[in-house]
Amino acid sequence: MALIKSISGIRGTIGGKAGDNLTPQDIVECTAAFGTWLKNKGANPKVVIGRDARISGELVSQMVSNTLLALGIDVVDLGLSTTPTVEMAVPELEAGAGIILTASHNPKQWNALKLLNNQGEFISAEDGKAFLSLIEEGGITYVEVDEIGDYSTREDMFDYHIDQILALDLVDVPKVQDKKFKVVVDCINSTGALSLPPLLDKLNCDYILINSTPDGNFAHNPEPLPKHLTELSETVEKEQADLGIAVDPDVDRLVFVNEDGSHFGEEYTLVAVADYILGRKMGNTVSNLSSSRALRDVTNKHGGKYFAAAVGEVNVVQQMKDQNAVIGGEGNGGIILPELHYGRDALVGIALLLTHLANSGKKMSELRAEYPTYHMTKDKVDLDPQLDMEGLLKAMHEKYKHEDCNTIDGLKIDFENSWVQLRKSNTEPIIRIYAEAEDEKSADELVARIKKDFGELSS
Repeated sequence: MALIKSISGIRGTIGGKAGDNLTPQDIVECTAAFGTWLKNKGANPKVVIGRDARISGELVSQMVSNTLLALGIDVVDLGLSTTPTVEMAVPELEAGAGIILTASHNPKQWNALKLLNNQGEFISAEDGKAFLSLIEEGGITYVEVDEIGDYSTREDMFDYHIDQILALDLVDVPKVQDKKFKVVVDCINSTGALSLPPLLDKLNCDYILINSTPDGNFAHNPEPLPKHLTELSETVEKEQADLGIAVDPDVDRLVFVNEDGSHFGEEYTLVAVADYILGRKMGNTVSNLSSSRALRDVTNKHGGKYFAAAVGEVNVVQQMKDQNAVIGGEGNGGIILPELHYGRDALVGIALLLTHLANSGKKMSELRAEYPTYHMTKDKVDLDPQLDMEGLLKAMHEKYKHEDCNTIDGLKIDFENSWVQLRKSNTEPIIRIYAEAEDEKSADELVARIKKDFGELSS
């Protein structure tokens, strides 16, 4: 059981003891602090909320809504929605902020409050610190009965979101429609089952949904990794589909499966989309330090410049703005297209990839073969609360000081043909160890070597 408070919100497991888990007290405390932060800024006292389909979602949503109303803040509830849909709804509905109720790829016992500013983007580090200080200070003041906020619902935001995607010049709707792609979609029993079908309908795709009941009973581990997507791969092959699509519960991560059931690779979602976009407009790209070198390679091929950001969507977005990037995101299947909005968006990623596939005239496996081949190994170790993480990273840095080291986010060590990164997770009580090399064996060996060093230096 766990509770994690950060500048982007609060995340934890449902049940247990207040202060140690995501309990009603913690949900109300967090919401009240955020609402007070919003009022202190003098922003429009209206908040858009939406949730994924996890089991605790309705319970959490009611507590969030009622707390905001008690602060005198109006609430526009999108109900079952997606993270990118809420992000786009905030500025469209002229709200002062947004709250997304989702724990993304975490298992069903987790939930979270993700906090957005009036642009529908994750709040800044400065605003996050102000929000956290209000949690610590307490003493929140609620309004009197005549000043209670108004509650309303909206059911048209999926349509708005999809229409904005299909209006993009980069999305060739007629060309995709002519292809009549056959697609298998793993909806992980969440809101992908509600948001993806209308998009695929408008793109004239023949689709088969699996795990399509949005009740939060995830059919498998909700992180869209190959080991969790065996049913999708098997169904694609069995149905002789053109491709498979997997999303996470809040539909901001996107992973593809090739026509033969093999995996396109979550790292290559962004690579393929960037290749398509850069082929049509010159520009720069951004991903986080934990993402594949393949994006850098593709960017260089098109004459653009690649920039790395610290892990965390808010950091990637800020770097994208600073470098005027035309495309960016995260190697976990997160696509950020500034032309639409500054947030990871699986729906726009699907429309862009299908356009790319239609234009190429290739099969998915053939498209994947065009990109540099790297293998990434992702591992983790449980975080001991007593561990001096900063001291350990300094010791690791000293050990590898003759290599190209980057300390923007944890420690990343770049070798000639590989790299490894160690960083404390923002969402789980673990230390992540990512390594990338030209083949699986080399990446696995690099992770094993770093874990061995880690163990020796921490003992």
